[in-house]
Amino acid sequence: MNFDEIIDRKGSHCVKWDMMEKIYGVPQDKGLAMWVADMDFRPPQRIRDAVQAQVDHGVFGYFGDDSKYRAAIQWWMENRHGWSIEPEHIFSTHGLVNGTAMCVDTFTKPNDGIVLFTPVYHAFAKVIKANGRRVVECEMQQTNGRYEMDFDAYDAQMDGSERMVILCSPHNPGGRVWSRAELAGVAAFAKRHELIIVSDEIHHDLVMPGHVHIPMTAIEGIEDRLIMMTSTNKTFNLSGSHIGNVIIADPDLRAKFAARMMALGMSPNAFGLFMVTAAYSPEGAAWVDDLIAYLDGNRRLFDAGIKAIPGLKSMDLEATYLSWVSFEDTGMAREEFTRRVEKDACIAVNHGPTFGKGGDSWLRFNIATPRSRVQEAVDRLAAAFGDLQ
Repeated sequence: MNFDEIIDRKGSHCVKWDMMEKIYGVPQDKGLAMWVADMDFRPPQRIRDAVQAQVDHGVFGYFGDDSKYRAAIQWWMENRHGWSIEPEHIFSTHGLVNGTAMCVDTFTKPNDGIVLFTPVYHAFAKVIKANGRRVVECEMQQTNGRYEMDFDAYDAQMDGSERMVILCSPHNPGGRVWSRAELAGVAAFAKRHELIIVSDEIHHDLVMPGHVHIPMTAIEGIEDRLIMMTSTNKTFNLSGSHIGNVIIADPDLRAKFAARMMALGMSPNAFGLFMVTAAYSPEGAAWVDDLIAYLDGNRRLFDAGIKAIPGLKSMDLEATYLSWVSFEDTGMAREEFTRRVEKDACIAVNHGPTFGKGGDSWLRFNIATPRSRVQEAVDRLAAAFGDLQ
């Protein structure tokens, strides 16, 4: 795979490139799209071949017999994450934002509190609020430039109305790979307050060298309250397929979720099922290994460029392809540093406050793009903040 290839996505109904001017005011003709979390890379050839085979067949009827699809998921989780799952534990949703919404809808009631460790992926709060539930923000603390959770402080925040905690693992936007001790802390916190745990592990394959992701299922004693969510969408750049997996081992939780899926008449897109089956394979694994090596190079280049600009600081990226950059030490108001990035550098990025408490002085940059574009972004940022140097 040639990750250096520039693929023109403009005019392809691509939200990342075609909507940046409408949303951020960054001109499409000269802007760099570094916001929404998809990659500017084609997926492995094996996935494209699977889709092409269905196109060549030419009949797009109802999908039946998903045993190969489930087996592929089992194979991947066992071989890449040391996690054994049963095929009947797998539910397919229309991506993991939908999966999150389904969990909120199924396992909580209106006005219930749902805990988020913020700053965190903005779609969580959106679906919580849209479902008439309350967002309970437990702000993380920074220790030696990385996020950590303060469970003593969080215990003091709880008022007994909370019913669920949503964990982002690895963390978006901070890029943390949570340790076993930290995951055990989340589990103990959930037990103390009788919370369902929804562990969104969509970035679990995108872990930088030197770090190892631990699935939440590795923590004992929480099976009766744990819901796992995984997807090929971030790993293989298949977000448009809108397919994700909600994996539930506990039979009571599983029965409730199955009943809600049935009530809403939900079933997956056949093309997504074919893509997942092709992706979770030895060929897919080799492609991901190459991808990680490339993203690590992008990370090093981008971090070096950010470090060279006084007042800017990127959080160490342990996982994901989303760089979380602080502008606090510039002394600038949020409007000023955002204006420089969007108007002067012409880069579309995600605004920190959308991720909740703790995000005010930050912007999120997507570095899953050809390295020449990462270099271009670094050069533009250096010019936009040139007066600080």
